[in-house]
Amino acid sequence: MKNRIFALWIAGLAAVPVAAAAQDETPASELFKLELNAAAETGNGNCRLTYVAENNSGTALDRTEYEVAIFDGEGVVTRLLVLKFGALIDGKTRVLQFELPGAACSDISRIVINDSSACIDAETGNEADVCMSALSASSRTAIQFGI
Repeated sequence: MKNRIFALWIAGLAAVPVAAAAQDETPASELFKLELNAAAETGNGNCRLTYVAENNSGTALDRTEYEVAIFDGEGVVTRLLVLKFGALIDGKTRVLQFELPGAACSDISRIVINDSSACIDAETGNEADVCMSALSASSRTAIQFGI
């Protein structure tokens, strides 16, 4: 009986590190987040988009760029453009604004991330895959934003 209790106690201790490690793992959807946080008209009728980028991927990025498609209210793509987010340090949140000349926010129904134009690992200088593989996109505006 003593050997059985001891074996159960040992098995319980062996399971503790595994459970702790599982709690420390960040879900893939939380590794690299882009949020369309605000969309506001400027004085000259352009739409100013505010994005919040959060990099928790474990990879510091030297250069980050996304090709996006802008859709009008009827679902027609009106533009393809590249948003340059620049360096995104691991563990840091960055807020950026982009102004779309000649586009009112009310004329934009949706923004789709087509692809990553650049995702350069700051340590190696090589292309990294986290910019698309670990990306989650969301919007706090009336404009849909996603992959």
